[in-house]
Amino acid sequence: MMENKYRIVVLFVLSAVMTGCSKYLDVNPDMRTEINTVEKVGQLLVTAYPQYDYLVFTELASDNSVDKGPGVGNLNDIARDSYFWDEVMQTTGNNAPNTYWNAAYTAIAAANQAIEAIDENNFGEQGEQYRGEALLARAYAHHMLVSIFAKTYQINGDNSSPGIPYVTEPETSVFKQYERGTVASVYENIERDLLQGLDLIKGLTFKATKFHFNIQAANAFAARFYLFKGEYDKVVQYSSAIFPDNNYKENLRPVATTLRTIEFASASLEFMRSERSYNLLLANVFSSMANIAGQGRYGLGVVGQAMLNSTTVAGKNFYQRYGTWGDNQASVSKYPGLFFVTNPLSNIGYNYTIQCLFSTDEALINRAEAYINLGRYELALRDLNDFSEVRIQDYNANTHRITEAKVLAFYETADIREGLMQTVLDFKQRAFMHEGIRWFDINRHAIEIQHNHIDANGFETFDVLKKDDLRRVFQLPESVGTSGLEKNPR
Repeated sequence: MMENKYRIVVLFVLSAVMTGCSKYLDVNPDMRTEINTVEKVGQLLVTAYPQYDYLVFTELASDNSVDKGPGVGNLNDIARDSYFWDEVMQTTGNNAPNTYWNAAYTAIAAANQAIEAIDENNFGEQGEQYRGEALLARAYAHHMLVSIFAKTYQINGDNSSPGIPYVTEPETSVFKQYERGTVASVYENIERDLLQGLDLIKGLTFKATKFHFNIQAANAFAARFYLFKGEYDKVVQYSSAIFPDNNYKENLRPVATTLRTIEFASASLEFMRSERSYNLLLANVFSSMANIAGQGRYGLGVVGQAMLNSTTVAGKNFYQRYGTWGDNQASVSKYPGLFFVTNPLSNIGYNYTIQCLFSTDEALINRAEAYINLGRYELALRDLNDFSEVRIQDYNANTHRITEAKVLAFYETADIREGLMQTVLDFKQRAFMHEGIRWFDINRHAIEIQHNHIDANGFETFDVLKKDDLRRVFQLPESVGTSGLEKNPR
């Protein structure tokens, strides 16, 4: 099929704004014109990770959110448009799809600039290791873009639908022609960069390990990628490589113990602490997620709280720490609400937070899903039991251990594969609330969801997102579409 062409504008403004934010974000983007040492390559790669997030628009589009009704919470245009599965009209500021698109391509541009510098200089072994990080960062940003702005990859299916541009060279002009390609071609390019990056990154060390593609994070990315691609043996291979001794349980988020008992005001910082083994890759991102998630009209609400507090197949709910306040508002305590001051005299600045891009917990549950698809149900149950044990307060193996019989009875099915897959999806929705993961599962598994809408008179209606609904794909930014790119169909 004919490939669409369009123009992309890659801006380094974000990196400039973040200069001085922390020791992890201290690179002047103009350094890209004088990258003549391996140390400067390493500094440039700090900006090779998207410095905005996708959390608000993916969470609001998923079934993790409800309409709480008129007069409840703050109104936010990005949240509303995402909840209605409409094109998000706000194109600037935190949390918009357009902003994430630009941030991802800015990160890709930094990765490409680093690769060019390595090609042009003899930086030796460490230079090749940094090439590995750059390739992984480039592959990750493209994978996020294709997962949000293109149709979901169809395992053993047709992936000839339009993808997103796979950019492999530094920008040499403000406007440049690109080809959009197909979902299949984007995945081929991601896999090439991913595998080469995994091979090259071995032995690379960082001052701030968790803010770079360390080897554990790289394996977690590979496990996620191959889960999306349906190559389940490789999911097991790469997720198992994260902890070769298979001591996953000791390295999962201690939700029902440490994170439960810590002072509430410190809980989100502890959740995202870089020293913790459950965080494999972190990013400082401009975001208002900490505020919007709980204070908006569209969000978790009492319906979502009821789901979080309901019984699981293990016989008890997962402990979930969240803050609640009046007017049907609640938010899980995962994102520290931080503020980057640009003008101390007037206290002007930007909201930002710490986002976990890859966690031990996701890697383990991805392996469980792979085991199910491979028909290795006993191993899937082992991972699911490890996953649930750290989330159930006062866990008792005699009472809460998951068995095939429990799965079949709880989900009222005679098909153990179906029951175990429902367990995985149920566990993931609860455990990764407000982390954006649910939206990708909804699309990967073609899950139909519905959103309620309450009008000014209190009358409630429902809108269903069907399996083949075109609104499952976020619309490309208007600025890109007006440059000649055909937008995603609606």
